[in-house]
Amino acid sequence: MLTVGLTGGIGAGKSEVARLLVGHGAVLIDADLIARDVVAPGTPGLAAVAAAFGRDVLAEDGSLDRAALGAIVFADPDELAVLNGIVHPLVRERSAELKATAPEDAVVVQDVPLLTENGLADLYDLVIVVDVAPQTQLDRLVRLRGMSEADARARMAAQATREQRLAVADIVIDNDVSRDELGERVAQVWEELLRRAATG
Repeated sequence: MLTVGLTGGIGAGKSEVARLLVGHGAVLIDADLIARDVVAPGTPGLAAVAAAFGRDVLAEDGSLDRAALGAIVFADPDELAVLNGIVHPLVRERSAELKATAPEDAVVVQDVPLLTENGLADLYDLVIVVDVAPQTQLDRLVRLRGMSEADARARMAAQATREQRLAVADIVIDNDVSRDELGERVAQVWEELLRRAATG
């Protein structure tokens, strides 16, 4: 089994690269999806979040009110640390369970947005960084996601720098290219992953 950490800044196109790798046969473990699952209604994770932050972070239907929680944690690093202390161990546990069910010869790609920020590179056989220029990130966040420029810049500033991400990369996928060119590059990377998996 080859374990791959996939990361990139917000707006870099990491999800598209993950989708393409799955198309080639990768087993994907998506940290963002798992982070949502572990605080779904009825989970111990949601109960712990409500206990830490109060009932005001719950919507009327009992689900997590992400906007209300975000307003608390993104304004206060200490509160964010409390939230991460609840969610991250649950995400790690679920990720390990999913990895354990993958075939022995699988290429397991773990989509981890904050891989660089949380110092997780050493957990993987290799790290792929999806890279774009900061101006490309900004353009995509404003044009495609409808963020204000100020909000987009704040989100980008809260993440690792481009240089910090590239420093942990074993493979870099440049996504300042056309969709066709990205597809060709991911196909090349997949062949490289298969070679590395075969040589153990």
